[in-house]
Amino acid sequence: MARFKTAAIFSDHMVLQRDKNICIFGQGENNKTVVVTFNENTYETKVKAESWSLLLPPMKAGTGFELSVRCEKEVRHFVNVAIGEVWLAGGQSNMEYELRNCTGGQEMLQKDKNSKVRYFYSNKMSYIDEVFYEKEAKTSWAEFSEENAKHWSAVGYIFAKKLSEELNVTVGVIGCNWGGTSATCWMGEEAVREDAELNTYWEEYYRETEGKTEELQIKEFKEYEDYHEKWDKECTRLYSEDTEMTWEKVQEILGPCLWPGPKSCMNPFRPSGLYHTILKRLIPYTLRGFIYYQGESDDHKPGMYQKLLTRLIKQWRSDWRDQTLPFLLVQLPMHRYKDTIDFKNWCLIREAQMNTFQTVKNTGIAVTLDCGEFNEIHPKDKRLVGERLAQQALYHVFHKSSEEEAFGPIYRSFEYLEGGIELSFDYATEGFEVRGEYNGFEITDDELNYQPALYEIRDSKIFVYSNQVVKPEAVRYCWTNYSEVALFGKNGIPLAPFRTMS
Repeated sequence: MARFKTAAIFSDHMVLQRDKNICIFGQGENNKTVVVTFNENTYETKVKAESWSLLLPPMKAGTGFELSVRCEKEVRHFVNVAIGEVWLAGGQSNMEYELRNCTGGQEMLQKDKNSKVRYFYSNKMSYIDEVFYEKEAKTSWAEFSEENAKHWSAVGYIFAKKLSEELNVTVGVIGCNWGGTSATCWMGEEAVREDAELNTYWEEYYRETEGKTEELQIKEFKEYEDYHEKWDKECTRLYSEDTEMTWEKVQEILGPCLWPGPKSCMNPFRPSGLYHTILKRLIPYTLRGFIYYQGESDDHKPGMYQKLLTRLIKQWRSDWRDQTLPFLLVQLPMHRYKDTIDFKNWCLIREAQMNTFQTVKNTGIAVTLDCGEFNEIHPKDKRLVGERLAQQALYHVFHKSSEEEAFGPIYRSFEYLEGGIELSFDYATEGFEVRGEYNGFEITDDELNYQPALYEIRDSKIFVYSNQVVKPEAVRYCWTNYSEVALFGKNGIPLAPFRTMS
């Protein structure tokens, strides 16, 4: 028999979504009556299959509300409730990256005392047991303060801060991210396994867990966690003593890095794992949309990333029963470690992200090519990322911004001209801004041997050519995991990377 409770995401200081039906939900004993009181109005429902939910009507933004949920003699009473904007911040470590660690983060923590942003950090556990429920019960919404906000997502906070200032409402962010995760971690089994390519993630998981009991998997993973905790501590020490030390040298001294650990029912990186332990615990909390910064951990299978990302969007919208929910993407910035080869796999991830934006309705894309750092997969400056996401929301969702403000140039089409190829772009009516001397353009003949190219800006078009290529066939721009970035729109957003032939 289920004990009466509201879902863990309901707490003091929560933000409820304005101008939409608001879903209140939880668990209880079958056939019991649940009574919800909000803003002097009362609503009732019955518990069925040990769960209950009801919808409050759409309401305007405001603060200082109280919400009561009663089932017979048990009452849950929540205070300081706000109605505003609610967004889920999904992805991996660059979405997870904490405000206190980002460039300018400490200053924001000290100065943003009147911030209207609130945050709910989801219960970050990868296995459901008694400890899971104990920790989940302690999760709650928090208002902004220097102490509260230091662990919040920097991208999520900066995005929400910009929206709250532009819309003059409270903005709530639901942190739903975990460093190192594949998109498959955040999708249900059926969504991953229905496609032969995507199912390779599950096949790899099954190969390593086949024949192992759950008890053995737990034992092996806990042993790995003990090993890795000590290994990681020593690794940090080595890098602090010698910033030029190579990854190979670290492993020579410490032994192999075993991350991400054995395939296991406890491993957070298993397919569909965090979908059950984090995401599903939040569904169907009413929200405006999603912001999503992920892709780095799927760069070993870049050719299927568009399919993977598109399926994830479909899954999340289906779970929230709204196929129109906005989904705003971060296109990966420049990145490469100094001791690794440029496999150009991040180029394919960026292309997949752009293709998804251009083919899936109600999506947006924040182009962040200029926001990367060489030899650092976690760029510290998250301000432009958060603000460009907010600009996408202000344009696509709230219609408070123009295309010229929201987008930098994006490749549209090409035309063969004598001696070269002329490129046309969307969102480039004001032309281009050149920063630095880096070029970034390459051109090829039909043998696909790309050569460095020269270019001429012709108002909103660019002509690309090379004396080494007599009959040009295709052009590509910034088709590399890492380089400098030279071309921008007049609004400061970089020209998105592209190729004219895939």
